[in-house]
Amino acid sequence: MDKTLQPEVWLLTGSQHLYGAATLTRVAEHSLEIAKYLDGSGKLPVRVVWKPTLTGPDQILDTCLEANATPQCVGVITWMHTFSPAKMWIAGLTKLDKPLAHLHTQFNRDLPYGQIDMDFMNLNQSAHGDREFGFIGARLRLNRTIVVGHWQDPEVLDRLDGWARAACGMAESRRLKVARFGGMNMREVAVTGGDRVEAQIKFGWSVNGYAMGDLVKRIEAVDETLIGPLLDEYDECYQVAPELRKGGDRRASLAKAARQELGMRAFLEEGRFGAFTTTFEDLYGMDQLPGLACQRLMASGYGFGAEGDWKTSAMVRLMKVMAKGRPGGVSFIEDYTYHLAKGEERVLGSHMLEVCPSIAEAKPTLEIHPLGIGGKADPCRLVFAAAPGDGVNVTLVDMGGRMRLIANSLDVVKPAEAMPKLPVACAVWIPQPSFKVGCQAWILAGGAHHSAFTQNLSSELLEDWAGMAGVEFIRIDRGTDLHALKNELRWNDAAYRINA
Repeated sequence: MDKTLQPEVWLLTGSQHLYGAATLTRVAEHSLEIAKYLDGSGKLPVRVVWKPTLTGPDQILDTCLEANATPQCVGVITWMHTFSPAKMWIAGLTKLDKPLAHLHTQFNRDLPYGQIDMDFMNLNQSAHGDREFGFIGARLRLNRTIVVGHWQDPEVLDRLDGWARAACGMAESRRLKVARFGGMNMREVAVTGGDRVEAQIKFGWSVNGYAMGDLVKRIEAVDETLIGPLLDEYDECYQVAPELRKGGDRRASLAKAARQELGMRAFLEEGRFGAFTTTFEDLYGMDQLPGLACQRLMASGYGFGAEGDWKTSAMVRLMKVMAKGRPGGVSFIEDYTYHLAKGEERVLGSHMLEVCPSIAEAKPTLEIHPLGIGGKADPCRLVFAAAPGDGVNVTLVDMGGRMRLIANSLDVVKPAEAMPKLPVACAVWIPQPSFKVGCQAWILAGGAHHSAFTQNLSSELLEDWAGMAGVEFIRIDRGTDLHALKNELRWNDAAYRINA
């Protein structure tokens, strides 16, 4: 979708001619009022566009095909105001390739006990009209989100907001390009690899490798006049270590980091990439590992994965799109080390350098320190701790024949003590439902050591996205039971083998 276009979802209302023209007029009036309310609520990240009432199979098919062909349409919301015979929806629904939300609502909130008559009953039939529509969705095995409640209920708006964000993520997924600088995964590592062809078939991702020499040429070609203003931006945005400030003895290293950022950003913009990877095993021609550049590119919306991890890179990008406008952040991260004092177990999440400052609780410090990996000059990096609160870790793994998306809800906490000798960004969390069960569940499901870490998206929203993409989803949260999870994983294996 053209980035200049405002994403939108269409409200499709079902009815039929059985009840006469007057009833259809009321149906149209009511559905238009609902569309205007949703669109004007300020609660959704998209425009809500009303479409004329659908009363026959040809009209339904034409509307679904129109939705497919409209770039800014990221999904459709269906609602059956009256009884809408579901056979007439088959042709349209089997051709629809945009995400679908079934809004099970009713125009009036309250039952008018003293005034209700058959005219009211004939007009307000969502209670069973939506069940007829629900059956055909189940019969067609459609991936869909079902939202139940009155259309003015804040919980309904919140649920539609999550679905719409997932739909925006699906639209981004279908056009996502991922640049793998160096075109390789860390040697001998299993989980960061995967079937890139299958990912393009399933998600739409185009994942390709690019020579480090080509990137280095772009970095060397950076206009010198751009470096000074970017250094000034660093000085303004961060608490800069004395040696990196103007006149400091390491300012030249920061200038090289700024050149890296400018060159990498130009490469990504010119190629219309939304995500990228690097690996410390291929830094040919680079002065230092591009830690600061990766952090700042993530902060401006790019997806990133270290060691060639293109799956996590893509998920970081999609989750940033889904979270647009919400407070909090999304970052690449990994489970690095543990605190195992009984009853106080914690995970310290971090990486060598590349954690996004969108998750920082306070103004990051900009520092330079040695790095014992990569064999290059000391790299610049932003150092901070993540804000406490709710979080989710997300990993996409290739199970051989299918992809599996795993989401673990987290309780993000403040570090118990300062870590003055750890010169990297970090987050500390307790996996739900507990440290032991959360870690066991993640490992049972095959979760990677790399994650897309978010503090502004819910597991429910991510499950919506997985449904739209048609991939297996494993949810680990306060309700997780290991015995049930083991059975779920076994049953999923069987189901996906049968479907294959």
